[in-house]
Amino acid sequence: MLTKPPPKQPILPAFRSRNYQLFFAGQGISLIGTWMTQLATVWLVYHLTNSPLMLGIVGFTSQIPSFFLAPFGGVFVDRFSTYRTLIGTQILAMIQSLVLAVLALTGVIEIWHIIALSLFQGFINAVDMPARQALVPELVEHRDDLANAIAINSTMVNGARLIGPAIGGLLIAGIGVAYCFLLDGLSYIAVIAALLAMKVQQKQIPVSNGNLWQKVKEGLVYSFSSPPIRAILLLSALVSFMGMQYMIFIPIFTVKILNGGPEAQGYLMAASGVGALSGGIYLTTRRTVVGLGKLLAFAPATLGIGLIGFSLSRSLPLSLFTMLFVGLGTILQIASANTILQTIVEDDKRGRVMSLYGMSFLGMIPLGNLWGGVLANYIGTPNTLIIAGIACILGSIIFYRQLPTLRHIIRPIYEQKGILKSETPVG
Repeated sequence: MLTKPPPKQPILPAFRSRNYQLFFAGQGISLIGTWMTQLATVWLVYHLTNSPLMLGIVGFTSQIPSFFLAPFGGVFVDRFSTYRTLIGTQILAMIQSLVLAVLALTGVIEIWHIIALSLFQGFINAVDMPARQALVPELVEHRDDLANAIAINSTMVNGARLIGPAIGGLLIAGIGVAYCFLLDGLSYIAVIAALLAMKVQQKQIPVSNGNLWQKVKEGLVYSFSSPPIRAILLLSALVSFMGMQYMIFIPIFTVKILNGGPEAQGYLMAASGVGALSGGIYLTTRRTVVGLGKLLAFAPATLGIGLIGFSLSRSLPLSLFTMLFVGLGTILQIASANTILQTIVEDDKRGRVMSLYGMSFLGMIPLGNLWGGVLANYIGTPNTLIIAGIACILGSIIFYRQLPTLRHIIRPIYEQKGILKSETPVG
């Protein structure tokens, strides 16, 4: 008797879910605007102040709320509707971008405006990031598609990272930075419309027996008593503190070292996006989480090598080439860490764990920006990035040495959830 072959799985399984299709479409448009604004902001700050320290301060204020408030944002996400929370954060982010656009269009913008609005965006991100991460499992109808959805998210972010700065550089050179802010504000309409078009089943929110501080403590104890979660959070914190400083130094390298303008700055950020997009595409083709631990171990080293090469380069073509490795290492770090955490965490603590991930990743970036800005004033931006690259490589070595122990701990979790069979190596 002939048996009917099993249905062929689509190349991108996450797109079997209508809600995830809507999420991808809305976020894809909005993120292009976000990257345009990031490029425009650093260019405008450097144009107004000509100061690497001020670049560090603006980067610090935009993301420091994530460091202090992310654990509380995670508790909020675990206790209330993730879906409605995300709609609210997107509306507030749209208002922030449009205010920035109005100030720039009217020509009255000053550095304190940028710092204040960056701080406001930081408060929004403290809730938006854990909400965004926690919503993805609710949008994917088949649990087996979760890893693919996370990989697609990373590819989407870095596809926007490729397109946004390229468009932003042309807009800045052609009609000015204000229009980057304006288009970013308008792009939020797409993501809000996509969210409103979804049919999301309300998650079951457990009855809370503790106060806010107890819930924060519970999330901290759960995360740091788990060796895999603790190791991933610490590695992410190191990479964010040291490896993400290059973002605020791009204008300095563009103008003072490569003798370029806003177009060259856009090309450099786009080159990083190409590397990240390549890594993201590779991750979307993976069918399993097996092997992600090894990728996570090598990702910071790839980033570190790229940073060292970029800091030593004195030509635009070579700088573009090194930025490919920077982008590749970054995406492998972010996506691998995110996927492993999402697949091992308990559902009722997902918001709090992902908020700590946001704290370790986004929250450490402003501290690294501030430290990098201060250090660059004394030893120069190239030397600062060389030190950052070396630190990332050392982080890779330390995490790689812990990998066998972490695999042994993760295996029973994957077997219990049906992700692994008992004879399958974790990788």
